[in-house]
Amino acid sequence: MKKRVLSMVLAAALVLGLLAGCASGKKDDKKTEDKKDGEIQVGIVLPTKDEPRWLQDQAQFERVLGEAGFTNQVLFSQGSSATEKTNVETLISQGIKVLIICAQDGAAAAAAVEEAKNAGVTVIAYDRLITGTDAVDYYVTFNSFAVGQAQGQYLIDNAPEGKDVPLYLYAGAATDNNAFIFFEGAWSVLQPKIADGTFKIENSSEAEALKDKTELSRDEIAKIIGQVTTDWDFNVAKSKAEANLTSVDGNAKGDVLVLAPNDGTARSIADVFAADKEIKSYVITGQDSEKASVQYIIDGKQSMTVFKDTRTLAADSVDMALSILKGDTPATDTTYNNEKIDVPAKETPIIVVTKDNVKKALIDSGYYKESEFTGL
Repeated sequence: MKKRVLSMVLAAALVLGLLAGCASGKKDDKKTEDKKDGEIQVGIVLPTKDEPRWLQDQAQFERVLGEAGFTNQVLFSQGSSATEKTNVETLISQGIKVLIICAQDGAAAAAAVEEAKNAGVTVIAYDRLITGTDAVDYYVTFNSFAVGQAQGQYLIDNAPEGKDVPLYLYAGAATDNNAFIFFEGAWSVLQPKIADGTFKIENSSEAEALKDKTELSRDEIAKIIGQVTTDWDFNVAKSKAEANLTSVDGNAKGDVLVLAPNDGTARSIADVFAADKEIKSYVITGQDSEKASVQYIIDGKQSMTVFKDTRTLAADSVDMALSILKGDTPATDTTYNNEKIDVPAKETPIIVVTKDNVKKALIDSGYYKESEFTGL
């Protein structure tokens, strides 16, 4: 009897052991199926590491994806579409399932994302729309039109009184689709003030010739950008601002308004305007809330910046990536036409930051530490 009981116990233990082994094997197989050794699940390609904005984005991606338990790698294109394409190919070779890419050149990036799409990778365009291809699955962005509107409206709300207030227009790179949208948004609110003579454009004959048009075609915007582009480059912005102020007389100076496309160019342009003795005051826009520009705002050297919380944008991108990796359809709230298809998109809200609300918007929210600035 004892031998029979002992045999039954040993048999039960053997069965449990086999079941445990099977369960363990299935779990290990699933882990292998999800990610093989050495594979990167999410690849991120950003334009350059030479601008603080993109380093902030890198940090957000690595933190959020790391906390979510997904392997990732961030590569920088350093202003080269060829490098960007090589980066995408490198990430494809490492087995990525999702590509998050902020294009250096929205049109040139089409070839790179088509390679990714052909390799079975889901493509998320990040912040800048990639145009002329159906290989873009999703788009995560701030509302670029609203950014331009906010910049233009700030100039209107803070303009000096009178007619013919000098207005200097600057834009981003002609290769960046967002530069067109930013400018279009700004034009939508500035144009009535230009048409009625409240503001006078001082540095673009193309814009001056179109001042009575409420809506501009892409070709018309391209002509204006051709005259006022900064290429998103500090040095180009500085040189262009210097050339503009050298070529005008005292009537185009005094109290002026400046539409600067982002924080880096805003600081360069602001420095040029501040150094001109005939400029009594200037109101200048920006965007991205870079640390250096936040300090400029505190010091009264830059008027405003549009805060685009990269924590939220990166989190929205990661949420999309997680949904894709789980086999679900990501949440979107609008579409953007990229000249080929309507790309499902998720928009992230923006905040106008000035000296009045800089502490609440950027310090109290935990985006920056108060110790990183002086004069708060």
